[in-house]
Amino acid sequence: MVVRRRLIAFGLGLLLLAGVVWGGQQQVQSVTILMPAPYADATATLVDRFNADHRGQIHLSVSRGPLETESISDLAISSLLLGSPPFDALLVDVTWLPKYVAAGWLEPLEPWFDAADEQELVAGARLGNRVNGSLYRWPLGADVGLLYWRTDLMADPPTTPDELAAVVSKLQLNGQAPQGFVWQGRQYEGLSCDFVEMLQAFGGSWFNAATGEPSLDSAAARQTATWMKSLINDGISPRAVTNYAESESLQAFKAGDAALMRNWPYAWAELQGDNSAVKGRIGVTTMVALPGETPAATLGSWGLSMLRDTPHPAATAEAIRYLTSQEAQRERFLNQGYTPTSQALFRDPELVERSAVLPQLEEALANAVPRPMSPLYAQMSDLLQRQLSGILTENLDPDAGMAQAQESTLTLFRSAGGSA
Repeated sequence: MVVRRRLIAFGLGLLLLAGVVWGGQQQVQSVTILMPAPYADATATLVDRFNADHRGQIHLSVSRGPLETESISDLAISSLLLGSPPFDALLVDVTWLPKYVAAGWLEPLEPWFDAADEQELVAGARLGNRVNGSLYRWPLGADVGLLYWRTDLMADPPTTPDELAAVVSKLQLNGQAPQGFVWQGRQYEGLSCDFVEMLQAFGGSWFNAATGEPSLDSAAARQTATWMKSLINDGISPRAVTNYAESESLQAFKAGDAALMRNWPYAWAELQGDNSAVKGRIGVTTMVALPGETPAATLGSWGLSMLRDTPHPAATAEAIRYLTSQEAQRERFLNQGYTPTSQALFRDPELVERSAVLPQLEEALANAVPRPMSPLYAQMSDLLQRQLSGILTENLDPDAGMAQAQESTLTLFRSAGGSA
């Protein structure tokens, strides 16, 4: 791996040398990366440092995109469809990758990253980066769903669906945590993420890779949808949860109104602030599961992908490696709370001392479950969300709703040529 990195540096040097223009002045190669606003802000100082280290060789800039995942995806796709996009690399959500690869927009990263590099990643961060065996994405941060719990209200977190309901009911009877268990019940991608974790808790899966078909009408899927509906009907979760995204769930938990919350790792830093009613009184674990079933944590990471038409592939690869280096990961974790991807950092004494949550994050990453890796994923998720929302907010029977989700997904596959 050291040899490979030296070769990359040597190759970059040759490319830069080849860029010398008439008169002896070296031509600076400009690299632009499109990122959602929070990541653009979190990498600002790293970009400045990169440019100082590569002065006269590479100039890196970050195009600050919208905050919402769907909005940044729309912006990226619009630019790519128009041709000649004004950036060389994208920060890509894990679910976008198959679609972007199928469209021919991305360049494989094997010339710059190898198997030894991948082995340095924590388990969950190795998922969702390859399509058809080729590496198209390098993770910037490791992101998985977590179950947050109040250490002042319970000695240990619940581990099964029945335990979760029992713990919340008891607390509510005592006048504590009136919102009980908060999660993401709005009709958007967060609902699909929650469903993935809860579905595995009941022994199911969204997509059967062996058969190439969805499994949304399985007994486990019907049981999952029934349980999600019962959380609301039985008052374990508030009816308002059907309008909750991550921020609304976080605010309820942060205010001390909930005992349990499903959310992402970023919430940990928010909950440690001086304006948090639960500061110093929270723990994290994975989603509950039936006895004998493996808990799941939905993989939700972002990673950097290189555009196929970039005129500066080596310089772009250098920027990607810099922004995903251990030093960069350390800085983002300490300053913004973004989970690192390097396995070594989860055992780093300084980081563990600063944040005792790291061992739990590593455990959750070991249980990471990706959503279906399909170019049709966005449509698949939309079809699922519609049925789940009907089950949670209307009088749609869970069995009927999941049967419709299955049939709609199969129709989608048939219209696309018969497979995902």
